Amino acid sequence: MTGTVQEIERKYETAGGTPALPPLDGIEGVAEVADGPTATLDATYYDTADLRLVTHGSTLRRRTGGGDAGWHLKLPVGPDTREEIRLPLGTGTEVPPQLAALVRARTRGRPLLPVVRLVSVREVRLLRDAEGRTLAEVAWDRVTAHRIDRSAPEVAAPVEWAEVEVELAEADPAFLDTVERQLAAAGLHRGAAASKLARVLGIGPAPAAAVLGRRTTAGDAVLRYLAEHTEQLTALDAAVRRDRPDAVHRMRVSTRRLRSTLKTFRTVLDRRATEWLAEELKWLGAELGAERDREVLTERLDTRVAELPDALVVGPVPARLRIRAVRRRAETGAALQAALDSPRYLALLDALDALAGRPPLLPAAHRPAARVLSRAVRRDWRRLARRMEVALAAPPGHQRDLLLHEARKAAKRARYAAEAARPVLGRPAKRFGARLKAMQQLLGEHQDSVVARTALRELAAQADAAGESAFSYGLLHQVEHDRAATAERQLPRAWRRASRRRLRRRHTG
Repeated sequence: MTGTVQEIERKYETAGGTPALPPLDGIEGVAEVADGPTATLDATYYDTADLRLVTHGSTLRRRTGGGDAGWHLKLPVGPDTREEIRLPLGTGTEVPPQLAALVRARTRGRPLLPVVRLVSVREVRLLRDAEGRTLAEVAWDRVTAHRIDRSAPEVAAPVEWAEVEVELAEADPAFLDTVERQLAAAGLHRGAAASKLARVLGIGPAPAAAVLGRRTTAGDAVLRYLAEHTEQLTALDAAVRRDRPDAVHRMRVSTRRLRSTLKTFRTVLDRRATEWLAEELKWLGAELGAERDREVLTERLDTRVAELPDALVVGPVPARLRIRAVRRRAETGAALQAALDSPRYLALLDALDALAGRPPLLPAAHRPAARVLSRAVRRDWRRLARRMEVALAAPPGHQRDLLLHEARKAAKRARYAAEAARPVLGRPAKRFGARLKAMQQLLGEHQDSVVARTALRELAAQADAAGESAFSYGLLHQVEHDRAATAERQLPRAWRRASRRRLRRRHTG
């Protein structure tokens, strides 16, 4: 059975020598320091030959000893925080398929091999408050590590050290700072490596991104934005596979941002080399979009039914909505899973990495970023303006709905362009993006109503065919119609506000 825990911890070491576990009495909020269990933990860590997991902050191990023996996959979440996914130990030493799938976006199908064996003798102290709650566990680990080299196993000499690990239990994360002050007074400092495995392999933290300024080229700015969202797309893969809240939405947004960037900054990157990549991102966005649209529609319809007085809910309306949601979820979930498991998806991720390594730069890529990026943003704004003018001039009805949907997509693209330019253009791009976001949200409300009305007509037809009353579906259809009409009435004024101050030509560094 799979289990998941969130791990919030910090590691400490001394400048030299073997640290002894310092006294822990006197820490603010701690009423008792109790002895915890002593255990020998024997872990074999798995990674690709080129260490793709640990390089990106993830670890995969098979560990015996202690109270949580088994397979552990740790994925980074934030500062000091990782999510640990656990599977039973089993009898084999091959990586379980469930865990291999969760790291496939990193491994790209490369085999997972044993890379390090780590044996830790662990002593634990429990920090408890006056009510007996365990606030944190402080462990003193004496570690012996062996790098595993299948080609020359006898060459790998052991590495030994000791370290202190503080893991939060029932306290607020700020309690870690309190404990750290006590450890610092005893001569300990934060470990340089993110994990024991990273220490053995000599992998330090990723270098901080360079600050963009006046001398930044357009190519540097665009490639940095592409790299940021390529990493986010890849990192979200495991969360999508595990059906984590909002993961599909966030991955879909990263996919759209990547595609929009390739389209917008066509004077920076040669479209002859990136057009096919943009089409592949469109494919992935559509696969993610089907699942995300289902989530949005399900929540919207459930909310509308809950808002109705009980007397106006005629027939098995909630049950029919649940049946529809379950059926659609099975369809879209299976299709998305198949897409993520496909060679096409892995080839897309490889192509995004290759784009960063060998970008098809055009002459404008070597020019100052502020001038090139601001022109591209204004070009996308003009594209949005043309679509809005046509949509607002059209009479209400199906054709206008389609035109407003196209305007919504143009608003997203212009907003993403402003986001990409923000590190270079500063506050003008931020304010411009905020105005576009407001427009996008209003257009999104209109489009969500269009989609909801289509679903309600389908549900009404199904209810009628089953001999049920279609009254509630018709009522909800009218509610959605009214919401769309309200959005349409607000659009001209919102568009005037969004158009009042365009992105200025004066650039900031």
